[in-house]
Amino acid sequence: MKLAFLCAGQGTQHPGMGADLYERCPEFRAVVDGARLDFDLKATMFSDPDGVLNETRYTQPCMVAFACGLTAVLAGLGITPDYAAGLSLGEYSALACAGVFSPEQAVSLAALRGQVMTKAAQGRPCGMTAVLNLDREKLLAVCRQAREEGLGVEESSMQTSAYGMNPIYDWNSSTQEITGYEMNTSLTVSDVPIDQAGEIISQAVAAGVNSLDSVNYFCSSYDASYQEALTKAVAMAQTKAQALAEAGGRTLGGVVNIEEYGYNPYQRYAEGAARNMAVEETAAASMDAVAAMGVMPGEVQVEAQVTVTFSLQ
Repeated sequence: MKLAFLCAGQGTQHPGMGADLYERCPEFRAVVDGARLDFDLKATMFSDPDGVLNETRYTQPCMVAFACGLTAVLAGLGITPDYAAGLSLGEYSALACAGVFSPEQAVSLAALRGQVMTKAAQGRPCGMTAVLNLDREKLLAVCRQAREEGLGVEESSMQTSAYGMNPIYDWNSSTQEITGYEMNTSLTVSDVPIDQAGEIISQAVAAGVNSLDSVNYFCSSYDASYQEALTKAVAMAQTKAQALAEAGGRTLGGVVNIEEYGYNPYQRYAEGAARNMAVEETAAASMDAVAAMGVMPGEVQVEAQVTVTFSLQ
């Protein structure tokens, strides 16, 4: 039988977490005492005298320290996992469990992560809500209302990806020291009617999006338009063949063979000319971004190529 550890993410913290393990287990105590942070980790975890445990910059190192300490206790009992996984912040705990980081490194990284996330949110109206013990239908009604009052985009049409944290260097110094860190992620929004795209981009920029990677258009009528173009191409081939037959003193017979070339279903997608464009934090800038796209709504080119073979009499 295989054993897996799943490490919890932010949200399960509470004052007193790990206090009993600290008193009874030297492995747990070593992890907590070995952390090098700018606040009293032990006091925050066990009693939270300043009431800061639920603040991100404190929550994250406390959660990872608890997970690493518990993992150390289990390892001391000979219990080690074959697999380790983590939910969100728990990925750091899982990496430490797998030996990628030492407990001290994992706690330090989690502390840095919490600090950067806190800094990124300063001055911005943002937050997260965990809903517990609410009737499912009432919760769905609240979500529908929020969606209608927000961007108006279905949740299934939004996907976040490419999470990352990059160092910021002082390139003007001789040592090129790291002066801070920046976190970034990508948001892909799909299946949006073209007449709503500008408004959604405007709201995204106003909310803090600072670059626009690309805008892709999908022509929902491409297949129908291609079939129409194909019919016209065959008709045109017949007209030209008729003229050639008459010029040669022959009578055009029936169609012997038709070969189709150039069908490309990816043509139903058209990409705007601008890529990786930085935008200012104003809604007006996002509208300029929309205007700069090379493909306007309804201008996807549809082309059909055919070779038609006729018999001659």
